[in-house]
Amino acid sequence: MISGRLVHLIETHASQIVDRVAYQIRHDQDLSHIRTLLDSEMREWNLELLERLTSWLSPVNREDLGRRYERLGKMRFEQDIPLHESVRGLCLMREKTLDFVEEHTASNSSVELCAEEELDRRLGFFFDLLITHVVRGYERALRRVASMTA
Repeated sequence: MISGRLVHLIETHASQIVDRVAYQIRHDQDLSHIRTLLDSEMREWNLELLERLTSWLSPVNREDLGRRYERLGKMRFEQDIPLHESVRGLCLMREKTLDFVEEHTASNSSVELCAEEELDRRLGFFFDLLITHVVRGYERALRRVASMTA
């Protein structure tokens, strides 16, 4: 079972994690399009994700999460953000979240190491799910436009 303490650490420090992601996006030459989004828009999506992580990790909320991230994929298509940049942004969120947890926990016992490993596994699955829904929303928007021009 995933450690509530580690998830709480993420939720209570979401703003710091999002700041790290925003910094990385602003300085990554391969993310030139997504960088043009208003910081407030990027922060809103990412903060909402991390601050409600306990809720989002629940299987009960999977459909709602799927709809939300399909909508994000559609928005990114409409904003002319390349799909690879949208996916990379989510990968950075996962990466920076796990980096933060690693920096702020002392893994002195096998129980703590197992908790961190379980968090890594669950966040991997979680972000894979988000990416799948972003891609699905993006592709649907792309097909819709393609069918209108055909």
